[in-house]
Amino acid sequence: MKFSEEQVKEIVALKDSLIEQIDKHQEGIEMLEKNIAVLDLFLKDSSFAKASELGTSKKIESESAEIEKPEQNSIPIKRTNDGKIIANAFVTPDQVSIVLDSEIIIDANTPPFKSFFLDRIIGEMKKKDAIEAENGKIQKESVIDYIVNKNGADIREIIVKNYRQKERVSELINTAGWSLTRMLENVSK
Repeated sequence: MKFSEEQVKEIVALKDSLIEQIDKHQEGIEMLEKNIAVLDLFLKDSSFAKASELGTSKKIESESAEIEKPEQNSIPIKRTNDGKIIANAFVTPDQVSIVLDSEIIIDANTPPFKSFFLDRIIGEMKKKDAIEAENGKIQKESVIDYIVNKNGADIREIIVKNYRQKERVSELINTAGWSLTRMLENVSK
């Protein structure tokens, strides 16, 4: 059976559309998996103490005057197309630190870092917080903010302070992963 040129174009367009849909669904699945990992981390951190630990806690406190910092848990941020780890997120009650892998070299001016991640995602959170601060719901010092640590022009770490809401953590991690993946694609073009 021979197809006309127009039919071949339609078949190619259909194929491209199907591939695009698969990619979107794959990204969605990966974002859901990351959300589950973040939720698991929060559940783990807020879980009950084991009965075996209750009897020894006073002994440990009396032996050591210093309170050690809890071990930070790392959440890997993977590239969507091949699953390679491109960064790790470290979540504390005050901030989210996204530390890029040492092999990843991305200029801070590469799109969509500023336009999407900084201006749209964090910028919108900042606007909401500023309104809440104006209305007296939160302190001005509690407004979300960020710092981008660079080596020259290359991003090494993104620190987001005052995220305040657990829901924001997964959004920040997921959108950082998406942005970094797109940035790497733009660099390789």
